[in-house]
Amino acid sequence: MENLKEILDKNKLDADDYSHIKEIMKREPNELELVIFGAMWSEHCSYKSSKKYLNGFPVSAPWVIQGPGENAGVIDIGDGYAAVFKMESHNHPSFIEPYQGAATGVGGILRDVFTMGARPVANMNSLRFGNINRDDKIGKYQRHLVRGVVAGIGDYGNCMGVPTIGGETSFDDAYNGNILVNAFTLGVCKSDDIFLGIAEGIGNPVIYVGSKTGRDGLGGAVMASDSFSEENNSLRPTVQVGDPFAEKLLLEACLELFKTDYIVGIQDMGAAGLTSSSFEMASRSGSGMKMHLDSVPAREENMKPFEFMLSESQERMLICAKKGYEDKVLAIFHKYDLDAEIIGEVTDTGNMELLWNNELIADIPVDPIAEEAPILDRPIAEPKYLEKTRVFDIDSLKRVSNKEAFETLIKSVEVVDKAWIYEQYDSMVQTNTIKGPGSLDGSSIRVKENGVGLSMSSDCNPRYCFIDPKGGAAAAVIESARNVAMSGAVPKAITDCLNFGSPKNPEVMWQFKESCSGIKEACLKLDTPVVSGNVSFYNETEGENVYPTPAIVMVGVNKDATKTLPSYFQKDGSSLYLLGETKSEFGGSLYLKEIYNEVAGVLPKIDYDAELKLWEVVRKANEKGIIKCAKDVNVGGIVTALYKMSVKSSKGVDVNIALDNDKDIFSESFARAIVEIENESLFEELCREIGIKYTKIGTTLKENSFKVNDINSDLDTLKNVYFDSFARVVEQDI
Repeated sequence: MENLKEILDKNKLDADDYSHIKEIMKREPNELELVIFGAMWSEHCSYKSSKKYLNGFPVSAPWVIQGPGENAGVIDIGDGYAAVFKMESHNHPSFIEPYQGAATGVGGILRDVFTMGARPVANMNSLRFGNINRDDKIGKYQRHLVRGVVAGIGDYGNCMGVPTIGGETSFDDAYNGNILVNAFTLGVCKSDDIFLGIAEGIGNPVIYVGSKTGRDGLGGAVMASDSFSEENNSLRPTVQVGDPFAEKLLLEACLELFKTDYIVGIQDMGAAGLTSSSFEMASRSGSGMKMHLDSVPAREENMKPFEFMLSESQERMLICAKKGYEDKVLAIFHKYDLDAEIIGEVTDTGNMELLWNNELIADIPVDPIAEEAPILDRPIAEPKYLEKTRVFDIDSLKRVSNKEAFETLIKSVEVVDKAWIYEQYDSMVQTNTIKGPGSLDGSSIRVKENGVGLSMSSDCNPRYCFIDPKGGAAAAVIESARNVAMSGAVPKAITDCLNFGSPKNPEVMWQFKESCSGIKEACLKLDTPVVSGNVSFYNETEGENVYPTPAIVMVGVNKDATKTLPSYFQKDGSSLYLLGETKSEFGGSLYLKEIYNEVAGVLPKIDYDAELKLWEVVRKANEKGIIKCAKDVNVGGIVTALYKMSVKSSKGVDVNIALDNDKDIFSESFARAIVEIENESLFEELCREIGIKYTKIGTTLKENSFKVNDINSDLDTLKNVYFDSFARVVEQDI
């Protein structure tokens, strides 16, 4: 083959891969076959660098119906119903074209959920941007990215009629070259109405449905398997273009189809488009498939076979129907003005046979391309920067008064309210949202079919993961679970989106290995298995890697949605308690970052038993009706948690806490929460029974006053900072 090296390089294949491919094919592959191997063996599709460390994740529990390996994970939520959920990344496209990159990320995760048979009922997102406070070109571009990403997420979700009920957004110079856009969707269906991405039954027809195929998104999976640099910065053609109105029609058509018994399986065309969907469906069933590529509905003229196989045009599905029901399937999609064409059939050859005008142009064994993708054992090395961060001593720094520190922290874009973002999202459509965006801690919906409450929270503190990848990843699991527990729900399972730099960097691979170890440990200790997830490598530009960012979404169940706990004050004159133990723990803290511009230190101690006791106290107090609200203590410490609770509720506080060091009101010790209590004696008895430390710290006030130890401010001033700051920053270029 002429230009073999050029073809291999373009498809991120090397000489060893080529030798392996020849062994699989038992002959020389043609160019189309090499292109398909390149897509299927890309980092994005094959997980070749990460698979070694993903093995061993806890994936089962009595309530897990479907774990990793399908389009989304599924858990039992009682009374014959199931929650279907997953999170995925769309980082590279969103940096190149923020609006379409983010919009199509939302569209893709929605399809992953409704292809399982579930109607999407909640969206969330986890967003990381660079420094938007800078006055230079970088800051201006980051603000542009924020505006574009938020508009893309909002427009797509709003058009689909799916509420965006929460999420998280953070900012750091570490993301100046690579932003992270992670999208999450949760759907609900009957637990015996789940559809899988399989293609079996010899002679069963393979049907293409949805929008026509164009050239947008070509090579997207391969593009997402490389770092940004000046050499490859002209990647705009690989960003897909979404149409939420077409997706809404596709959703309703699929849900109508799912009420019938016409199909065997269905698969979203996501990364690598028709290639990955067809090979995955056939591989899961141990079957073969024959496809006529010239039968695929085309949006553009003179498209070539490789373009049909690699296009990542949006709003498309591949269906394996039961023979004899083809016309009925086609009729449903035609009713919604969607394209639907029979493009092939299931075979017993074990091969993917691709035809063009009835000529065989590719013939690839299915199982080897899916199962024999390289599993790389990349070099690892502990990062050298840890030698410095581990010995960092906060006491060696010049002391800042608590008043000055408080005034600095509350202005941080990480702390202030992000209403500018979430008010662009429809959070109340479907009328089931109980705790929406801006409510603090976890978000919650009711499942109208059975009255259950589902709570979910997206969390990761990249500073923790930078100074201690294993502990930081475990802390992300704990934090997301704690937020869910503070709503009164029982944490049940996670989905993850593991965002890292280049796997070619041994220090990045060490970070990844350690993070996976932390997730495994936390999920085992907390009995919250991993049911779905995604890995995003190559978040690197010109050698600068992002912080390790293993984003976690925890989903929990409350048997009674009406008993969902709020996270800010409900009454004047209530007693406030601090649960858990506060120590001088500032490693990776917001205090260090904002006051001293340092990301260093030792991570706060993790105590799983203390976490479980905290959840139990809140849940049982909620069941007894003696708790009015609960909020965990995390970023910024006790005083920052009280600040948020106070401004959100428009209620003052009078709090006095005895601490070993007065600056410990900013400490970020784990396993803590602030609760508003109605019956002190019953609550204290419950705490003693469970064995958790509790301290009465003060009361809520009707007055416009915020008093916490030596910090004294009026509420109106604090509310102005909290609610108005973010818009002033992000809109300064408009």
